[in-house]
Amino acid sequence: MGVRLGRVAWACPAVLLLLLQLAGASHVVYETSLLETEAAAATVPPSIFELSTGYHFRPQKNWINDPNAPLYYKGWYHLFFQYNPKGAVWGNIVWAHSVSRDLINWVALETALAPSIDADKYGCWSGSATIMPDGTPVIMYTGVSRPDVNYEVQNVAFPKNSSDPLLREWVKPAHNPVIVPEGGINATQFRDPTTAWYADGHWRILVGALSGASRGVAYVYRSRDFRRWTRVRKPLHSAPTGMWECPDFYPVTVDGKESGVDTSVVSSSRVKHVLKNSLDLRRYDYYTVGTYDRLKERYVPDNPAGDKHHLRYDYGNFYASKTFYDPSKRRRILWGWANESDTAVDDVAKGWAGIQAIPRKVWLDPSGRQLMQWPVEEVEALRGKKPVSLKDLVVKRGQHVEVTGLQTAQADVEVSFEVPSLEGAEALDPALANDAQKLCGVKGADVEGGVGPFGLWVLASSKLEERTAVFFRVFKAAGNVNSTKPLVLMCSDPTKSSLNKNLYHPTFAGFVDIDMAKGKISLRSLIDRSVVESFGAGGRTCILSRIYPSLAIGRNAHLHVFNNGKADIKVSRLTAWEMKKPALMNGA
Repeated sequence: MGVRLGRVAWACPAVLLLLLQLAGASHVVYETSLLETEAAAATVPPSIFELSTGYHFRPQKNWINDPNAPLYYKGWYHLFFQYNPKGAVWGNIVWAHSVSRDLINWVALETALAPSIDADKYGCWSGSATIMPDGTPVIMYTGVSRPDVNYEVQNVAFPKNSSDPLLREWVKPAHNPVIVPEGGINATQFRDPTTAWYADGHWRILVGALSGASRGVAYVYRSRDFRRWTRVRKPLHSAPTGMWECPDFYPVTVDGKESGVDTSVVSSSRVKHVLKNSLDLRRYDYYTVGTYDRLKERYVPDNPAGDKHHLRYDYGNFYASKTFYDPSKRRRILWGWANESDTAVDDVAKGWAGIQAIPRKVWLDPSGRQLMQWPVEEVEALRGKKPVSLKDLVVKRGQHVEVTGLQTAQADVEVSFEVPSLEGAEALDPALANDAQKLCGVKGADVEGGVGPFGLWVLASSKLEERTAVFFRVFKAAGNVNSTKPLVLMCSDPTKSSLNKNLYHPTFAGFVDIDMAKGKISLRSLIDRSVVESFGAGGRTCILSRIYPSLAIGRNAHLHVFNNGKADIKVSRLTAWEMKKPALMNGA
């Protein structure tokens, strides 16, 4: 990403589990010493120290961002990420490294990459890992090579000892950099090489860039040996969207099955390709599904309007993501970074900033129009043994029902809703039909509708002064210019999440591509103290929000089902589990 993060690594010899994530970009570089002075003088709410996540990945302290080169090697999951070993704000960025057997329990290793050669003397920024035909990994990453400007070049690194399953040491060959910004490329907007794919005797990678004032570009580079790279004359794809950071490009099967395929599967009629870019201007991850022509080295989205940002991995606080293929379970896994939404002074006071979202399995929906996402199955091992269940509960207009019998500050909640009738669904202003976030801001959780809003109040205080709403709302098909189906909106509304006014808590929202003819829709929310990660309709729409309650903390956090629509809603089934902390969570 544009401005990079570093990482601290603490080796833990007692346990061999690796976690690595790369921290991404930030628009503002803070003076750590000034912030430390402000933090010492400021009145920081005591509650902020109780909001550290329990089961989402983060280091014990300091700043993180982009997850950069996740991979699976000799029985271990590896996560590399951007990290600042010297503080809780961006700066001093290195590649931190952690390992795991199960994607849940992590042990930090020593720093994998830090500035040490001319080609990365002023920064080791984001990159990716590729598994070679002999099974060994190689890392490509962006280095900053000049002190006065972010002059970005692409470097390569190899494991010092490929027989070491923990990949504890990496070597940068003397021929770095292997790619430099030639041919009119903007050297300050040229970064984040992707995982390579192989065909016709050549490896290929993408590098994100900015062409002109506003055109995002994914350049293709080819090589036979990972040393000499040649740029293809035309980019793989481009669009007038601003700088493309952290590109990702990978195949997905068209059969609707949840299995993944290796990145080098490019010539099969059973695959489509996904091109994802992190937009520096908007701070969201957008993607399209389309066709890759390996002879012309061009990619064409199936939906010509796709470049206008209709599809996101996540409609909330989720950025600089990276996928990898997991051969042990034949799945593709997605990692993403969630920044803090409190102040930098608060971050310095509490000593840490940034988390990684729960890793998600991704696959192509049977319709072929979008991706599906779901938390990896391993996270279910953290569920408590005694879930609380509700069944066939009717929630009438204006009612809310508390779910009791468990602590919900750290929980996993799955609920299936039934809507007996859609006749009362309200009309939709056509001006808002393509802007879910604005629609959620106008039609929030407390604005009565015909069918909805209905869903969950999470991290709610005992008197409901604080509550975060995750909900659905249904609109008549007449308001949806693109379909005859009713339009379903999914929102995360944290505007009442905290009595602390010094927070950034916007509403987040996305439309759900689902046919509500049968009146059924599901929701899953992973609640973890200061984060709520929600999956609508089996993973068709996902929203991650950062939440900082001042009252709804620990045993004082409550969970409710609510309905602020005129039509009755039925909870056909709700199951909630308390979530345990992983036995090992030492990210750095």
